[in-house]
Amino acid sequence: MTMVRKKRFTLQEYHRLTEIGFFKEDDRVELIQGEIMEMAAKGTAHTVCCSNLLIALAMQVSDRAKLRCQDPILLPSNSEPEPDFAVVRNREDDYLASHPTPEDILLVIEIADSSLHYDRQIKLPLYAAAGITDYWIVNLLENQLESYQKPFQKQQGDYDYSKRQIFLPHNTITLPGFGSLALDLNLVFPR
Repeated sequence: MTMVRKKRFTLQEYHRLTEIGFFKEDDRVELIQGEIMEMAAKGTAHTVCCSNLLIALAMQVSDRAKLRCQDPILLPSNSEPEPDFAVVRNREDDYLASHPTPEDILLVIEIADSSLHYDRQIKLPLYAAAGITDYWIVNLLENQLESYQKPFQKQQGDYDYSKRQIFLPHNTITLPGFGSLALDLNLVFPR
């Protein structure tokens, strides 16, 4: 009997594949725990929400932090996801030396419609394991924002967040790491 094994990639191997042109420019892929994952196509609601969130977050964050949209972040466990948004600390090199790591990240945001299960079941424990303190899912299927805080490791070894809150489109939510700055969700959700 022949055993079949998955080939897992290191971050260095993944970057090398990119350098040699293995991926096409319009390929939507990310590295999750050593596996190259094809990202879901974006629907119209996802695109509108992304545009709305970009404008709303940019006005709030301004020069206090960097706002990264669909750009890679580096995580342990050979992972380089590309969240819809990452709010990261300002850094002198403007992230030229490397993508942001968990120590740089104030908030990660995923916009979810067809990717809701993936964002909850795969990305959430990945971000919690990396120690990312604040993770939001803009859930377009249920028209709500799910805020996750306080990552922890369960007895079984899995990772999760101990605090979960739901915010509706008529609510405002405080931006983590910015004191009293709040985001009006009416400006985010597609109408």
